[in-house]
Amino acid sequence: MTDEPVTERRNLDDIRGDGRFELLVNAIKDYAIYLLDREGRVATWNAGAQRFKGYTAAEIIGQHFSLFYTEEDRESGLPQRALDTAAELGTFECEGWRVRKDGTRFWTSVVIDPVLDDAGNVIGFAKVTRDVTDKRAAARALLESEQRFRLLVQGVKDYAIYMLDPTGNVTNWNPGAQAIKGYSADEIVGRHFSTFYTEEDRQAGEPQRALSVATEMGKYEVESWRVRKDGSRFRAGVLIDPIYDEGGALIGFAKVTRDLTERWHAHQEVERARETMAQAQKMEAVGQLTGGVAHDFNNLLTIIRSSADLLKMPALSPEKRERYVEAISDTADRAAALTSQLLAFSRRQPLKPEIFDAGKRVKAMQQMIETSVGPTIAATIDAGEGALVNADLNQFETAVLNLVINARDAMPAGGTLAIVTQVVEGLPAVRGHSAAGGSFVAVRIVDQGSGIAPETIGKIFEPFFSTKGLNKGTGLGLSQVHGFAKQSGGEIEVQSEVGVGTVFTLYLPFAAAQRQQRGARHTVRNHPLATKRVLLVEDNEAVGQLARGLLEELGQIVTWVQDGNAALELLSTARSKIDLVITDVIMPGMNGLELARHISDRWPDLGVILTTGYSHVLAEDSDHGFPLLRKPYSVEGLIGMLGATDAR
Repeated sequence: MTDEPVTERRNLDDIRGDGRFELLVNAIKDYAIYLLDREGRVATWNAGAQRFKGYTAAEIIGQHFSLFYTEEDRESGLPQRALDTAAELGTFECEGWRVRKDGTRFWTSVVIDPVLDDAGNVIGFAKVTRDVTDKRAAARALLESEQRFRLLVQGVKDYAIYMLDPTGNVTNWNPGAQAIKGYSADEIVGRHFSTFYTEEDRQAGEPQRALSVATEMGKYEVESWRVRKDGSRFRAGVLIDPIYDEGGALIGFAKVTRDLTERWHAHQEVERARETMAQAQKMEAVGQLTGGVAHDFNNLLTIIRSSADLLKMPALSPEKRERYVEAISDTADRAAALTSQLLAFSRRQPLKPEIFDAGKRVKAMQQMIETSVGPTIAATIDAGEGALVNADLNQFETAVLNLVINARDAMPAGGTLAIVTQVVEGLPAVRGHSAAGGSFVAVRIVDQGSGIAPETIGKIFEPFFSTKGLNKGTGLGLSQVHGFAKQSGGEIEVQSEVGVGTVFTLYLPFAAAQRQQRGARHTVRNHPLATKRVLLVEDNEAVGQLARGLLEELGQIVTWVQDGNAALELLSTARSKIDLVITDVIMPGMNGLELARHISDRWPDLGVILTTGYSHVLAEDSDHGFPLLRKPYSVEGLIGMLGATDAR
């Protein structure tokens, strides 16, 4: 018995070696590395062990290693079980609490391996301990965070939040997903997410495209239709984000879906209401004009009819004959201008910016303005020349009429309405926007009406907001004016005092550097035309006879057909005998614009002129690219158009 400890110690000394091994072990500060004898007493002690546990080598060598264990572990026999397990299985490995010299606890990772002699007998143990307190705290914090996140996701009922694997199979499922899509987790986990897509989207490859976009762009977001378990469709807002591991490899996708069906239906109802209200507002304004316009047209027709009857009198002097002819011509121009204004107001003409004099346009609208406000309101217009703007003329006239009708409604008992157009410097600060420099054309509409209350004035430009009674307005008039002003680079300002009146000022940028296009007036005698062989396409018998006669009087050679197909057949056999095509737009079968495009494609060197009084075809396609002669056209207008073709 007395020789055994000596043999054991000698063998452990052999393990320690010649000191170089001790130098290596003592250089390690992050691990406690030391030897135990067969009974578990500490035989060596490195610097890492001293740093972790607080004991010096002198204090701990010879002490039993159970000293580092907690009281409850010692009572349970854990130190001895650790040695027994290491001896029996070849290693013991665990994590647990240990105790420092000062009594504080730390979480350790422990490995114990048996040390064997040449005969395979256990002569001691090598023990490696690492302080992993921080690592354990971090792991616990991560676990708690994941648990909180899981609780958060599982607590969300209004959103479907779930994950997909890289191929698109569902890997988890929250209650919100079950509530929205109808599937339980057991029914859907493992299935492909294309299950939720409509058949047409699956056929179009939309599910795979969604994953591809998410991968390539970092996100996929869309609003579209999806399908519930019961087969019903719902409007979904979908977001898909790719998920990558620490090495940058794609490991799946995070998918969030929200049911937007109610919001979508509500939006559709609002859009339908908006369209209905817009049409109602337009019809309301047109209806207010109808009586006055009928009266004006009857007056114009009276002048034309009376002048025509007088021209039939055989004894009429040349001076009176010329006067009545001029009266018919001027009255026809006034009727055409009135028709043009009505079409502009009803938005049935092509809309595009052009240079025009705002003052002149307001003056030209005087008759319509007076008709709109009625006999109890005195309307005055002060519009100087030179107030050039570059804007949509139709929208400009609609905006002015909307402001005029608003002023009229504010003066039910009558009053004075003043419209002033002038060029001003600078744009004032309006509704919190900063002032702006530069030149602007200001169109002011001043009324003596009831005024607008301060608490209301901030809302008057909102769509559908109206202070008028039921069925008295749509609330879209001022919204149209505001939208037109902003789109044109301008602004609308309002100043009002209850019981005194209101001033609306429409500001549009002054087009000083641009010239207004003015058509030169032509006369038959002063503008001789080159003779052309004209193909006239006009379905109306009376208009066709008149147009052919007019063209022949201007020295043209005319062939007249009454539809587009007849025109194409003639051109197919006699193209070389035609120099110009003049076609009406509205015709049965092929319309004039379609005919013009057929001709342009087949005979690109053959000129085409379109004529129309009104056409929804051109209203929908204002960039058709063909010369347009508006009906009713005059001799001057026709000469101008023919002259332009001579120049080409």
